[in-house]
Amino acid sequence: MRVTYPFSAIVGQERMKRALILNAVHPLIGGVLIRGERGTAKSTAARGLAALLPAIQAVDGCPFACRPDNVAGLCGTCQRARDNGELPTSMRPTPFVDLPVSATEDRVVGTLDIEKAIQKGERHFEPGVLAAANRGVLYVDEVNLLDDHVVDLLLDSAAMGVNVVEREGISVQHPARFVLVGSMNPEEGDLRPQLLDRFAHAVDVIGIVNPKERVDILRRRTKFEQDPERFAADFANAEYEMGERIRAARQLYDQVTYNDKDLYTIAALTGSFKVDGHRADIVILKTARAQAAFEGRTYITDRDILMAAELALPHRMKKQPFQDAALQPEQLASNMRQARAEAEQAFKEEEATQEAEGSSAAAEKKVTRATTQR
Repeated sequence: MRVTYPFSAIVGQERMKRALILNAVHPLIGGVLIRGERGTAKSTAARGLAALLPAIQAVDGCPFACRPDNVAGLCGTCQRARDNGELPTSMRPTPFVDLPVSATEDRVVGTLDIEKAIQKGERHFEPGVLAAANRGVLYVDEVNLLDDHVVDLLLDSAAMGVNVVEREGISVQHPARFVLVGSMNPEEGDLRPQLLDRFAHAVDVIGIVNPKERVDILRRRTKFEQDPERFAADFANAEYEMGERIRAARQLYDQVTYNDKDLYTIAALTGSFKVDGHRADIVILKTARAQAAFEGRTYITDRDILMAAELALPHRMKKQPFQDAALQPEQLASNMRQARAEAEQAFKEEEATQEAEGSSAAAEKKVTRATTQR
């Protein structure tokens, strides 16, 4: 059995690991694009993430790994089986699907089962990659070399959590909720801006230059290649603890609250960077809630919003790849303080207006009452 390099054994690249973890907490955030040079642990991190996630309970024999307790999200076959009696279930590892660059639309979304169509004259759906990746991790290496239409399909499913197939007389809808991870080397070409914006998070990674950290990477990789099982065992506790934190955060996510001031702060922050559209605002809110859930809280803070903006804004700003000067931490923190100040001021003015309107209404009511008494 092939042993996967542990996620917790990856040295550095904290922002990349954080983006992956938060998408694992709430896959509907919309995916991670990892841009960087060769040999910076992009694919290692994606595989390691899937390996540390807890096993899932799924319906036996279901190609979509349907959750038996999610009645509304069952596929048609599981729904019919449930109506006829109990659904047999079992535990299975979190799926990890590696999509090849040559993948076609049929391979991704699924298509007509030709063999059954010829042998039995019946129309049957043959599930594709999106079915196999449900409740798991879908990794696309060199995503910039993939057909734009296929990338669009992946992003649509990642955002909606469902795959809808209407073709060749087949009408199928099945759950497709997965962590989408794309990686690319900008030297080989970039994604079109429309597709780049569809990725919720984008992280630029570069090789580590600190000699001590590079030595640590070398030592760990050498130990892993010499004895993968023993190396994995050394990090087993850390992997288990991280997996449990993600599992707990998933359960807590829906309980994380926010207020109108938080929404105003997010809107003011994205507006200060002149970001096109409103997708960044939505992504920041989802990410901030995931960050709070991962830290065990049921409310978001300015720090959550700031950390979310670090992942959601860089690739949506009008700049060239790897120009970090376009979003310096100091600039982001300064804009964040200004956005929060604007939110506080806006709500003070709104409260004053409401208080004045209330006083005016009370005075008017008093005059009306006095007139009536006469």
